[in-house]
Amino acid sequence: DTRTEQWSGGLLLATVCYSGFKVEHIRGHHVHVSTPEDASSSRYGQSLYQFLPHAIVHNTANAWKLEAQRLRKAGHSPLSWHNELIWWNVISIALAAMFTLAWSWMGLVYFLGQSLVAITLLEIINYVEHYGLHRRKLDNGRYERTTIEHSWNSNYLLTNLFL
Repeated sequence: DTRTEQWSGGLLLATVCYSGFKVEHIRGHHVHVSTPEDASSSRYGQSLYQFLPHAIVHNTANAWKLEAQRLRKAGHSPLSWHNELIWWNVISIALAAMFTLAWSWMGLVYFLGQSLVAITLLEIINYVEHYGLHRRKLDNGRYERTTIEHSWNSNYLLTNLFL
């Protein structure tokens, strides 16, 4: 069920303080993959150290922008209970608070540390999957259709399980 998968993905990303990835990856990255507009598509010659901070900051900001656009289109304020990023971030804050209450400041350090590792791994996967690939801009100003040539990953059961 797509709805169950969406909620599961959001919850898992909330456990690593990166809920914006759920919104940005689907509504941003999948739309703009392998174009200059996509911060998750690494450029040829771009180092991982250049890519990571740019991707994390841009993708987080873009998630909020995309969610605000969705809500305005639906007639809601971006700062309302309809904003899924607010809910996912409340879960992240609650988890951080629970770790802090249970294990003091070391619990918080552990929680934030595992979040940093998870975020870094997610973005490293994007770096590898799209390194140096780009979609051509057509005469009409749009980009060519996304195909398998715009990602280095392979769609096989074993590689998807490892991912």
